[in-house]
Amino acid sequence: MVSGYRELAASLRTAIQNGEYPPGTTLPKQDELAARYGVNIKTVRQAVGLLESEGLVTPIRRRGTVVRERPRMRRLGVDRYSKRKWKFGDVVAFAADREASGRPWKPTDQTNTVQLVDADTEVAEVFGLEPGSSVYERARVVRDGDQPTHTLTSYYLPAHVEGTPLVDPTPGPAGRGGGFAVLTLQGYEPDHMTETIFARMPTPDEIERLNLPSGEPVMVLTRQTYTADNTLVEFARGVHAASRFAWTYTFKLPD
Repeated sequence: MVSGYRELAASLRTAIQNGEYPPGTTLPKQDELAARYGVNIKTVRQAVGLLESEGLVTPIRRRGTVVRERPRMRRLGVDRYSKRKWKFGDVVAFAADREASGRPWKPTDQTNTVQLVDADTEVAEVFGLEPGSSVYERARVVRDGDQPTHTLTSYYLPAHVEGTPLVDPTPGPAGRGGGFAVLTLQGYEPDHMTETIFARMPTPDEIERLNLPSGEPVMVLTRQTYTADNTLVEFARGVHAASRFAWTYTFKLPD
């Protein structure tokens, strides 16, 4: 017996965390939970609603209340950009994440839409351009099997990438080593970058594109990639489904 919806939510939360209801499984029907815990249906609905707001469960039509999967993908930090992967091999960043996660991948897991667009305020500012200046936009949706995991949209100056595989809309990475290898061949070898990460709730378009369950936030990443002489060669914005990634960083502590 429990005395209220918060206590019921606590019991169900503990059961989920202890593996009684593993990720991907469905909680008992609400009337079954009401009978088991000696409460009414309203209390069960309030408890399930609280767990949903915490991101532990999500309602799925014709299935019921499903326990959310824990992050299946590792998103590496510095290691995902290692030059040995893209400069001397053919492993692009998202593929490095997949390999670290023990998950297979294929080039068509990444789709591309490439177009010449007017720079928005943020893009113009980082490149030092006037808003509305022409830049190349390379927008990708990355999938893990049938499930989209994140989007990544990169912006480049036409002078840096015109006529290269980076402006080819063929699905998949831009050749062996991806975009960083292409920039290197153009004389703009990536040397250092700045990444900024923050969380927010998704837009309606992002909910649809990433097939997000109700209440799930997204992790937004912006990336600025520079050459050794501090020439900005790429500005990127990524939107990641929060429940599908664990973000992993390994680094040497500075003095």
